[in-house]
Amino acid sequence: MKVALFVPCYVDQLQPRAGLAALELLERLGVPVEVPEDQTCCGQPLANLGARADARAVAAHFLSVFDGYDHVVCPSGSCTSMVRHHYAGLVPDGERVRRLRHSTWELCEFLVDVLGVRKVDAEFPHRVGLQPACHGLRELRLGSASELAGAPFSKVRELLHSVRGLELVEPRRPDECCGFGGSFAVSEEAVSVRMGRDRLDDHEGAGAEFLVSTDVSCLLHLSGIARREGRALRTLHVAEVLLGEGWRP
Repeated sequence: MKVALFVPCYVDQLQPRAGLAALELLERLGVPVEVPEDQTCCGQPLANLGARADARAVAAHFLSVFDGYDHVVCPSGSCTSMVRHHYAGLVPDGERVRRLRHSTWELCEFLVDVLGVRKVDAEFPHRVGLQPACHGLRELRLGSASELAGAPFSKVRELLHSVRGLELVEPRRPDECCGFGGSFAVSEEAVSVRMGRDRLDDHEGAGAEFLVSTDVSCLLHLSGIARREGRALRTLHVAEVLLGEGWRP
């Protein structure tokens, strides 16, 4: 099995610990992983801003870098969703593109759906709140959304429940958006901050010591608000928690 790790540009530049944790987690599980040095961005920021020609060029580069791998694993639901759901309308949808779209996975999704992992050998004796990222929840279906009927499930929660000593606490509104939304945080700063503050209040009210998510973008938004307001709540990417308390990059 030939596996590549795609490290999103904002992870690489702003929170590389998440990318390093994803790499070590996969290696601990016996997955041989390559990290192509020529990788850049998936093109999502450009596509969201309407710069389709530039986004198309970035997507074409992504395809050239990751073509030939059996699986591409990414520690971000939003970037994974960009490749899987939005490349079809951005680049010519040939067999090469279809193959890559269907072989690109969010990290937890890859562990559960491809590797069949249900438990990890890790200990994290803390109260943890899970902040589901919207793209992962509603486009990748990493879990059930509260607005839809059906049996509840969560691939991320299943993995977190297997961590020894971890207590997963439940906020009142478990899958409400954190308010980041990419450029939304810039164009609608006041609304974005208010939404983030509401999420922090909800998780703190549930007793969380750590706030965990599959997406660094959500965590950067929430940790920024928490630091400015002097809150004790700390944030970690889910890969860091699945490695256990003693993990260090």
